[in-house]
Amino acid sequence: MPQFETTRPVLHSPEKMFDLVADVERYPEFLPLCEALSVRSRKERDGKVLLVADMTVGYKAIRETFTTQVLLNRDERIIDVKYIDGPFKYLDNRWRFEAAANGCDVRFFIDYEFKSRILGALMGSMFDRAFRMFAEAFEKRADAIYGTAASA
Repeated sequence: MPQFETTRPVLHSPEKMFDLVADVERYPEFLPLCEALSVRSRKERDGKVLLVADMTVGYKAIRETFTTQVLLNRDERIIDVKYIDGPFKYLDNRWRFEAAANGCDVRFFIDYEFKSRILGALMGSMFDRAFRMFAEAFEKRADAIYGTAASA
């Protein structure tokens, strides 16, 4: 039942931050614990994009792959992630990108629980730390791609 929520002010527009988080295929390049990510399907309807993706995460000798459904809602600048299959009992994740005076506020929420108590004990604290670093990892990625000056 670990849960984590944070809001980070960043010096980039909500649109740029949305694009960065929506580019899931790039996650293995910079996201903690993410070793691989593949998109199984991509459907567009009513201005929204629905992805089904497999993400492989690893720490030391442990590797786990899980499948999620990712709803990209550009108009509302929201990304919702719903769990489909893998080592979790459940996983819910939401990103919101809200305009702010000097860029945007990135709101990140995740709630999850492992099916296995053993896996939870082995990976739980590492996942907790990694999820806490996710928003920062995306902010650093944005600075590397878009620069560090405010860019609306």
